[in-house]
Amino acid sequence: MLDRRKFLAQGAQASIAGLFLTKGFATPSPLISNIGINLFSLPKLLEADPASSFKMLSGMGYKEIELYGPYPFSTEKAKASWAAVTDLVGFKGSGFFGKNIKETKGLLNDNGLITPSIHTDLDTLSTNMGALGEAAQTLGNTYVVLPSIPEDRRKTLDDYKRMAEQFNKIGAEAKANGIKFAYHNHGYGLSKMEGQIPLDIIFKNTDPSLVFFEMDLYWTTAGGADPIQLLKTHKDRYRLMHVKDMKQKVRFSGDGGNPKQWTELWDFMTTAGDGVLDLKNIITTAKANGVKHFVVEQDIVKSPEIALKRSHDYLASLR
Repeated sequence: MLDRRKFLAQGAQASIAGLFLTKGFATPSPLISNIGINLFSLPKLLEADPASSFKMLSGMGYKEIELYGPYPFSTEKAKASWAAVTDLVGFKGSGFFGKNIKETKGLLNDNGLITPSIHTDLDTLSTNMGALGEAAQTLGNTYVVLPSIPEDRRKTLDDYKRMAEQFNKIGAEAKANGIKFAYHNHGYGLSKMEGQIPLDIIFKNTDPSLVFFEMDLYWTTAGGADPIQLLKTHKDRYRLMHVKDMKQKVRFSGDGGNPKQWTELWDFMTTAGDGVLDLKNIITTAKANGVKHFVVEQDIVKSPEIALKRSHDYLASLR
């Protein structure tokens, strides 16, 4: 016969084991269920062989793809601006990498990938939303994203106010075409200008039902802002996030307002989980405040077949 002490001990063990077999304890859910990738992370591989590149990304475990332009439906101005920097960056700006839209959709389908969002330019968003909307419906996009405001359109606070008005118009037209407009801040607009933070002006003067945001963790941090505070202050405005990590905390040499300052900091970018950013805390806060899509972006990273796999696996391990 069991003595009382052994009986109680065995009973306690059985109770604890039962708890761990329940749904809440057995297998904690991943923090991110569908990890995305922005294709600016591997443009040269995609240009050389898009089919193999999509297959590689799918094999790594990525589920969502974020495209970048220009596209066949982009304005001639947008195409010309990319053509002007082709020699500098070492690859062509091609949203479909030599394929047409149906072929691109087929590659995505073949590899179990979806495209919740695409990046495009201000000119196309402002003047060619009909064609952009048709393409988005074909590809299955929810969000059309502006990656940055042209430098000549953000010189003063009045420029930012005018841009906010334009964002509202773009957002309304996007809604009429069955999609949503989002703005990706590129690190500028986070320092005071004439006593005000320009990004605050955009938030204050845009309609929350028409204008959404994509936070870039790297550029937000480089601009001196606190990602967690922004997420909490602007709850439900941020719907997408570029997940990056920093080897060490660095800041722009100036206000973050031009490509030279961006490229200066590329060398400090690192694989998710290898740097100093508290990604688990940031992502947890982001989910609690409305972010739905988490997109890895390691700008033109060396050895993408290694770096992007490691970023995915780290994010997939978060619970």
